[in-house]
Amino acid sequence: MSISTAAENTTRTSRAELAKSAVIAFFDAYRAHDVERMVDLCTDNANFRYVPFEVWMRQRVVYGDGKVRTVGKAIWTTLIDTFPDLSNVVHSVRADEEGNVAVQVDINGTQAKDFGVIACRGEYFNLPHLFLFRVTDEGLIDDIVAYWDNVDWKQQLGWLEVD
Repeated sequence: MSISTAAENTTRTSRAELAKSAVIAFFDAYRAHDVERMVDLCTDNANFRYVPFEVWMRQRVVYGDGKVRTVGKAIWTTLIDTFPDLSNVVHSVRADEEGNVAVQVDINGTQAKDFGVIACRGEYFNLPHLFLFRVTDEGLIDDIVAYWDNVDWKQQLGWLEVD
C-alpha cells in the first residue's frame, strides 16, 4: 500500500466515522427526549421522511414528509408526549465515505395518550426500524428517511384498522 493510498483510506474512514458519530448522537438525543438537540444535529434545511407515517385526524391526514425543523420536530415531540418512556436500541450503524448511514434500531414505548385515531390502551410496543441518513462533510445530518412495519405497530397498540 502506498502512502497516498493510506492517506486516502484515513480520509474515507474519517468521513464515515464523522457521519456515524452524528447519527449515534442523534439517537442518544432521541433516547434522552432532547428534540432540540436532535434538530441541532441537522442542517437548517434537512429533509425528513417517515415513509409509513400516516396519522388520521378529524379533518385531515398528517404524513411524515417534509423538513426536520417543521414536520420532523412536530412528530418527534408528539411521539415523546404520547409515549413518555419512548426509547431506542441501536443494533447496527453502517456508514460509507459519502456520508450515507444505515441504522437498524428498535423503537419502543408505552402509549399514555391517544395518537390520532389510535386510542390509548396503555399498550407497549417494540418495533424494528431502518433509518437512512445523509450526513454533510461538516457532520450535520441533511436527510433522514425511516421505514417500519406500520401495521405491526398499530396491532401492538391494540388498534385494528377496518376499511
